[in-house]
Amino acid sequence: MKPVFGDTFFWIALLNPRDDWHQVVLTYTYNYPHQKIITTDGIIEEVLNYASSRGFVMKQKALLLYKKMLQEPNIEVISYNSQLRELGLKLYEQRLDKGYSLTDCISMIVMRQMGIQEVLSHDKHFSQEGFNVMFK
Repeated sequence: MKPVFGDTFFWIALLNPRDDWHQVVLTYTYNYPHQKIITTDGIIEEVLNYASSRGFVMKQKALLLYKKMLQEPNIEVISYNSQLRELGLKLYEQRLDKGYSLTDCISMIVMRQMGIQEVLSHDKHFSQEGFNVMFK
């Protein structure tokens, strides 16, 4: 099974039972328990930032999710380095007409570098760059 990219959308939906996509994401993880998921530390930062404004319990759940991600052999977290950040900034600069965040741009660079076409997301920005968005 080819690896997929885990976007912020996916991790938040997994984390938050009140998220509209929670059940869909849970079903996906149940159906594909051995799926290799690539994500970045920037995505993790977005998830933790999301949880930070939603109270103690959500912050605690986000932290536990992060720790589990680091221990799970099917999840790989790519750390930012200066070269990756620079490539992301170049894509960001090339797409000023789009609503891409820097995190999106760096995610897209990682996906291209690793030959990943499918993203666990609902974000149309990935579709605009030719990636297959898994949750439509």
